[in-house]
Parts: sequence; C-alpha cells; structure tokens
Amino acid sequence: MQQLLAEVTATFLALLPIANPVGAVPLFYSLTALDSKAYRQAQARKTSLNVICVLIIFFLAGRLILEFFDLSLGVLRIAGGLLIAHTAWEMVTVRPRLTPPEREEVAEKEDISFTPMAVPMLSGPGAIGVVMGLSARSSHLLDQLGALIGILLLGGMIYFCLSVGDRVMARLGKSGVGAFNRVLGFFILAIAVQFIAEGTIALLKDSLPELFN
Repeated sequence: MQQLLAEVTATFLALLPIANPVGAVPLFYSLTALDSKAYRQAQARKTSLNVICVLIIFFLAGRLILEFFDLSLGVLRIAGGLLIAHTAWEMVTVRPRLTPPEREEVAEKEDISFTPMAVPMLSGPGAIGVVMGLSARSSHLLDQLGALIGILLLGGMIYFCLSVGDRVMARLGKSGVGAFNRVLGFFILAIAVQFIAEGTIALLKDSLPELFN
C-alpha cells in the first residue's frame, strides 16, 4: 500500500507542474468567453478526459515505443528534459505556447477540448516524455497502477482548475497568473536539469560501464 501511494504521489507531482492547469486557465477562458457556463463546464470535463486518455495511451505504449525505436531510458530522459526545459523557458519568458496561426485557427473552433487544450497545452511533449519515462521504469504491476491513478488525479485537478478558473482569474488577474507561471517555470527548469543529468548518467553507465566500476 505504501509503495502504491508513493508511486501515485510521484506521478502526480511529476506531471502537475509540467501540465500546469493554472497556467492554462487564461487561454481556456479567452476561448470560451462568449459561451455559457454549462458549455465551459462541458469543455472542462472533455479537456480533462482527453488529457487522461493521451497520457494513459503513451504510458501504456511507452515501453513498446522505446523498444521499437531501440531507445534507452537515458536517451529518453535527456530528450524529455530538453522538452521540459523548452516549456519552462516559455513560462519564464512569458511566451505563448500557441503560435499566432494556431490561435487564429482555434478561435474559430467550437470544440477546444482536444486541441489546443489537451494537446499541446496540458499534455504536450513534456508531459508525454514524463509518462513514457515512467512507463520504462515501472516494472511491477503496483507501480503501473500507481502511475495510472496519478494520471487520473491530474485529470481531476485539471477539471477543477478549469471549472473554477473564473474565480482564479478574478482573484489573481492576468498579471498574477503571469507571475505564478514565471515562478513555476523556474522550478520546472530545475526539474528539466535533473532529468538531463539523470539521463546523462544512465547513458554513460550503458555506454561506458567501466567508468562506474
């Protein structure tokens, strides 16, 4: 039971800052500003379900993808760290995750729950890299179950943040959310450095085992 709780907590805490549900609130409300509260609730629910589906699919297929492309866990952690660092840099420098053409396209869409909200905002390359890394190191059924529960908890947190996002925006405002994102981006950048460092060590152990004997 303790091992299960530890895996649930580790998965949830690894994904939460990268998904950053609070940071997604301004975009969500800008895209649904003219819609009813019931419609926003439905979009929030669908967004959280889409995020759960995307992350679970890549978690379950992660090991197969690594084997198919003959990739090691060290390489994956380095690549994931670079993607997470890119996400963190966008947050620190207040760069939007969507390009102007993407914003123009989604402004005309009725259903925003899959794109852009689930992908790339909440379950983008960084989050996908994390769950694939978790998949590669989850050798026991209990670890896999804990990771899946952690993903479900993340989905619940996303639904909660998007559902009460109007109150968050009212209290923090755009400047407050921006400041929160910059602070969170700094810590995510530290997580990215940790990923890259661990991946480099793992890669060196595989390539040059004599250095660690």
